[in-house]
Amino acid sequence: MFEKTGQLPDKPLSIAILILLLFGWILSFSASLGHFDSYSYFFKQSVYILIGLALAFTCLKIPLYFYKKYAKWFFVFTLVCLALVFLPEPIGRTVNGSTRWINFVFFKFQPSEMMKIAMILYMADFLVRQEKDVKKPWMGLIKTLIIISSADILLLLEMDLGATIIISLTALIMLFAAGVYLVQLSFVGSILVSAVGIWLYMDGLSGGVRWQRLTQFWQTDLWINESDKVYQTKQALIGIARGDWTGVGLGNGIQKYTKLPEPHTDMIFSIIGEETGIIGMLFVIFVFGFIMLKGFKIAKGALKQKRKYSSFVGFGICTWLSLQFSVNIAMNLGLMPPKGFPLPLISYGGSSMIFVLIALGILLRIDMESRCEYSKQKNYV
Repeated sequence: MFEKTGQLPDKPLSIAILILLLFGWILSFSASLGHFDSYSYFFKQSVYILIGLALAFTCLKIPLYFYKKYAKWFFVFTLVCLALVFLPEPIGRTVNGSTRWINFVFFKFQPSEMMKIAMILYMADFLVRQEKDVKKPWMGLIKTLIIISSADILLLLEMDLGATIIISLTALIMLFAAGVYLVQLSFVGSILVSAVGIWLYMDGLSGGVRWQRLTQFWQTDLWINESDKVYQTKQALIGIARGDWTGVGLGNGIQKYTKLPEPHTDMIFSIIGEETGIIGMLFVIFVFGFIMLKGFKIAKGALKQKRKYSSFVGFGICTWLSLQFSVNIAMNLGLMPPKGFPLPLISYGGSSMIFVLIALGILLRIDMESRCEYSKQKNYV
């Protein structure tokens, strides 16, 4: 399973990942100070990071053809894990009406985070195989939709709309980037968007809750809206406004104590804004942007070497992380309604942190294989 490439991981990319990881580690501790057991969060996050780094280092030694060979079984295994959350406690775990976790006593495992990388690995293998069979494009698109919906149905039953959106968009963008089924995808996409629009409109005419949730967030004056739906956004914007350019100082933020819900997870970017200011927020954006630009360049380089599976995997990883990063920041800035999207490498969370680091380890491995002498890449895909 392990195979040496004779290459070291890309130094600038590795340093950028470690810098952002360290920054997030410090800020997640500061953001968790509003909890009585903040040191417990700090120690747990430290353990999650160490586990994630150990697994990422292991991924540096595993060739991409291993993932291609077992992608289908990894995907099936993840589907089984998604189903296991519905078992009664102590196996299944329900929090705030959402059933998303498998209880391992000391660690609450969230299979939806594993599905993000499992979908990418399997979809990349599927796209490589489908390129050889382009005579039945509609059948290929139907197969794609079945793959995506098999995960989406379980995620929706778990009440995890955020993961459903990220996983579905990542898979569809990979399909679009691969250049297959473009006509069919455009046709089906137009129908789906129109159907959702009509459904929301009819829901609004009947006084439905979904239309109200969608429209009340973008009211003309956010500050006179007393709904709980926008309370979190108000508090996040207040924190960012307090930070100004340089912030109030690390650990000196006040929004995390009683005002801002989920300050150490979904809304940590507002804590960054409050305590480190606009400069801190720009630092996070630029470092993450550098990581993603390097990642897309790695995917492009693999494609030039005709290593399509590696290219699709690299592109999928960067697409997933870019989507999640962008949506999280948009939530914190009041551009989107709050939803469960952790900020990659920064937010507190075991499953999220571990699988993000695993994904970045795979991305570094793709680059290491690309820098090998092409004549020696007999098993590289």
